[in-house]
Amino acid sequence: MPKIRPARIDDLPAISAVCLAAFHAAVAPSLSANGIATFTRVAAIDAFGARLQGDNLILVAEQDARIVGVVELKEGRHLAMLFVDPACQGQGIGHALFEAVLPKARVPMLTVRASLNAVPTYLRYGFVLDGEVGEFNGLVYQQMVCTTPASVAAAAAAH
Repeated sequence: MPKIRPARIDDLPAISAVCLAAFHAAVAPSLSANGIATFTRVAAIDAFGARLQGDNLILVAEQDARIVGVVELKEGRHLAMLFVDPACQGQGIGHALFEAVLPKARVPMLTVRASLNAVPTYLRYGFVLDGEVGEFNGLVYQQMVCTTPASVAAAAAAH
């Protein structure tokens, strides 16, 4: 299993690369050019750098001295990113990142705007649907919530 640790400034190029690779493999084919451009801006190195300096916690999964996954918790309340290198998916890395960031939540209700292909994963982690499918700047998402971090941890441990 990879080592989970806080992101550092020198990780930013690898963080961006992992997010963009996973996004282009799984999410981009279902989006418009506007949605792809929006995500590309959000996952750019400088955008991650700004958020790392702000109130966002970014953790990385490192395996064989290489970043293979990333999770970002915005303001202790919103799961903003959870991506694993496509070549490393199916090994429990995403689950390990989620379990590592969960105790860092500062509110009793954690939210996520899940890409539609990720909804089943978040359901397994204890999230529930919260409204209809939405769209923002071309990004199509399903708002989801979990009522308490403890309930998410219990559901995640079951899988």
